[in-house]
Amino acid sequence: MNMLQGSCHCKNIQLEAGMTASPETIQPRACDCDFCVKHHAAYVSDPQGSLKIKFRNEALVGFYKQGSETAEFLFCKNCGILTAVIHKASTGIYGAVNSRVLEANFADELSVSPKKLSKDVKTQRWQEVWFPNVLVGP
Repeated sequence: MNMLQGSCHCKNIQLEAGMTASPETIQPRACDCDFCVKHHAAYVSDPQGSLKIKFRNEALVGFYKQGSETAEFLFCKNCGILTAVIHKASTGIYGAVNSRVLEANFADELSVSPKKLSKDVKTQRWQEVWFPNVLVGP
């Protein structure tokens, strides 16, 4: 397991991602929705991996829903960095990390267009490719 560390700029939000593949073999997914484009976000995840998202000060963590409002984007209210996205399902919390906050070198990005998918197809795909059982909190 490759354990990758990351954080927002001020380190209020800290992430630990366990990935089964080497980072240089993973292609971050650059979402083409307006929100992700404006944040220049490209996500990585591993359905056999693990993800922990911790906060120093929870009051400085922003949660934003857009589009189908089925996923929550986590950003730091202090430094403004978009760190991750999560989806809360009956089977647990699934998530993906903005690759730019992780201390790793990834392969070239792959452009994806989830905005063309229905809400049900999106949530099914997230549960197939995102980190399962994400731990979120202080």
